Amino acid sequence: MEEKILVEAQNLKKYFPVGKGQLHAVDGVNFKIRKGTTLGVVGESGCGKSTLGKVLLRLYDVTGGKIIYDGQDITNLTAKELKPLRKRMQMIFQDPSGSLDPRQCVRDLIGEPLKIYRAYNSREEYVDKVRAIMDTVGLSPMYEESFSHELDGGRRQRIGIGRALAMDSEFIVCDEPVSALDVSIQAQILNLLMDLQRDKGLTYIFITHDLSVVKHISHEIMVMYLGQCVEYAKTKDLFREPLHPYTQGLLNAVPIPSLRAKKLSTEVMRGELTSPIDPAPGCRFAARCPYATDACRGQDIPLKEVEPGHFVACTKF
Repeated sequence: MEEKILVEAQNLKKYFPVGKGQLHAVDGVNFKIRKGTTLGVVGESGCGKSTLGKVLLRLYDVTGGKIIYDGQDITNLTAKELKPLRKRMQMIFQDPSGSLDPRQCVRDLIGEPLKIYRAYNSREEYVDKVRAIMDTVGLSPMYEESFSHELDGGRRQRIGIGRALAMDSEFIVCDEPVSALDVSIQAQILNLLMDLQRDKGLTYIFITHDLSVVKHISHEIMVMYLGQCVEYAKTKDLFREPLHPYTQGLLNAVPIPSLRAKKLSTEVMRGELTSPIDPAPGCRFAARCPYATDACRGQDIPLKEVEPGHFVACTKF
């Protein structure tokens, strides 16, 4: 039986007007996410990862393309029409400090979605629901009256996860949720997210620049470069045989923590970044690619399925 597709992007675009033209933050991205799985999105800073996540949740209006959620086209829904869907779609932000109101205690931070949707009938039921969420995300009841600035980064991020789960959401955009945390705390939060996915059947987009993290948590990976998807594959296939020169460069940059380890390649990516403002047709990585030819310029390179489930946008294939 084929697994259900929960989220689908069709030629999704998001441009921002700037002084000299339009910045192509997300430019023609396509993917499908099966229910209960995680799509990892990786790439350098500025490649459009976070913008993609916000567009999927309709925090930004779409410039072009479609967003299909659970079989429904939500691309042009109004704020009123989106409100019921907001319970099912949530986001965990990169910086827990910046995403939490410092004037509210932990109980009210986690319980805010319950108040917005009036999802309780009495004060006692409200408190019980908040305590149940705190228990789910591993927060001790002793922190119920605490403020976020009194807690460490790991506990603050657990508050953010609790807020995302408060209305029993099923799709969560995780926007670099562990990048601001210590390594030991990162592992705790990643394990919590994976446990929640197993227990509740959650579907994630996990945005990160850390390849070791995305390998640990993702079922499939999309590699983005300047707003476009350059490679898309199952996690094991991408790490076993990266095909796009940009993906190869990212993996070559990962340090190996061993004195005896030898890198397969010592090459580094050189060259200037292509401007994301009204870019010319062609491969946007061509200026930094050691294999670039004239065929890489003048026309956009579509994604091509070179192996079952493994797509790459490169003229070598």
